[in-house]
Amino acid sequence: MHISFLKVFLIAGFGLVFSSIAIANEDSRKQEIAKRFAACDKNHDDKLTKEEAKGCMPRIYEHFSYLDTDGKGYVTVAQIQAAASR
Repeated sequence: MHISFLKVFLIAGFGLVFSSIAIANEDSRKQEIAKRFAACDKNHDDKLTKEEAKGCMPRIYEHFSYLDTDGKGYVTVAQIQAAASR
């Protein structure tokens, strides 16, 4: 009985550790996206056009129409972060 409790405790502990790592990774991913977005947003309007993404964020450029769901001609950092979280 004691061993079973210990196993459950260890499994739960590992689950919490991995959850914490996942949250930390998510936060660092969002920070990295925001940093790259800011560097690419040449006119600092908080909107990234396909042309701005072209040489700076090639994966965004390649999938621009998928990310620009409203067809506005630009994407926001929040849209990119949401897509990266899927």
